[in-house]
Amino acid sequence: MFKRTLLQASAAVWAYALWPSLASAQKHAFGTPITVGLPLQAGSASDIAVRYVTAALAERMEISFVVENITGAGGIVGLDRMARAKPDGQTLAALNNSILTILPHLQPQNVKVNTLTEFEPIAGIANIPTFFAVPSTSSIKTINDLIVQTRKEPDRIHYASGGIGSPQHLAGEMFNAYANVKLIHVPYRGASQATLAVASSEVQVMPMALSLAKPFLADKRIRLIGYCGSERHPQYPAIATLIEQGVKSYDYSSWIALFAQKGIPAAALTELRKQTAAVVNDSVIQEKMVKAGLDPWPKTPEQLSKVMQADYTKWQKIIKDANIQST
Repeated sequence: MFKRTLLQASAAVWAYALWPSLASAQKHAFGTPITVGLPLQAGSASDIAVRYVTAALAERMEISFVVENITGAGGIVGLDRMARAKPDGQTLAALNNSILTILPHLQPQNVKVNTLTEFEPIAGIANIPTFFAVPSTSSIKTINDLIVQTRKEPDRIHYASGGIGSPQHLAGEMFNAYANVKLIHVPYRGASQATLAVASSEVQVMPMALSLAKPFLADKRIRLIGYCGSERHPQYPAIATLIEQGVKSYDYSSWIALFAQKGIPAAALTELRKQTAAVVNDSVIQEKMVKAGLDPWPKTPEQLSKVMQADYTKWQKIIKDANIQST
C-alpha cells in the first residue's frame, strides 16, 4: 500500500515537473481563417504559387486560408502592413526576393522595415523562371538582336514590367546595366497586364515569368529569346541563357517564400513550418507547379535565411556597381 502510494506521488511530482514541456509540445490552436498577405498582384507567378500552397495547407490543417493581394509602391505597402500585423499566427506574409532583398537597396528612403530580421522564415515555395520574351511578330530573334536594335534606335525600344520595383523591372534594369543599353521602362499595373501588352505588340520586350508566358506561347503570340538564369531551363533547353548570348555575368532569379511575424508563438511557428514543409515537398503540389511554369523551391527555414542574406548582399553590390535606379 505504502509502495503504491509512493509511486503515485512520484508520478505526480514528475508530471508537475514536466508540465511546461508537455504544454509547449501541444499543437497551437489556430483560428480561422489564416490570412496570407501577398504584396503582388492577383494572377502573378507568385500569386499562382502561393495559392497552390495555401489551398493544400487548408486541406491539411482543416482551416480556411485567405490570400490577400496588397499592392502599392512596388510592394512596400504590403511589406509595411505585414510587418505591423499581430504576431499571433493568424496573419502570414508571402514575400519575394525583390521585396526582401532588392527594394531595401533600391528605395532605402521608403523601406522602413529591416527585412532580414522582421520576419520568421517558414518555407521556400517556388522559384520563378524568367525569360526575355518578344511578340511572335517581332524581328528580334535573339538577345544579340535586341542589343543591336536598341543601340541602333536608342530610346525607342521599350520593355514592360509589373510596376516600379517589380521583378521584371529589376531584371530589365539589370539587363540595361550589364548589356550597356537603354531599354525604356514601361510599368503596368501588374505582371499580367504587362504580359498582355507584349503579346499584343504594345511593347517590344519583357523579362517574363514562364508561368505567365505559357498560355501565350501555346497561342504562338510570343517568342522566348533568352533565359535569365545561369543555366538553361529544363523545360526549354533550346533557349540559350543571356550569359551564353554575350551578356556577361547576367544571372537573375526570382523566388517566393512564406513568413510569419517576429514574436509569433513558438508552437504556432513550429506547426506552420511542419505543415508547410509537408506541402512544398509533396510531389503532387510540385507537379502542379511545374505544369504551371514554376520551379518547386522547398527551402527549409535555415536554407531560406541563408539565401536571403546572400541575395541581400548580392543585390546591394549589383545595384551600387550598376547604378540601377528605381524609375
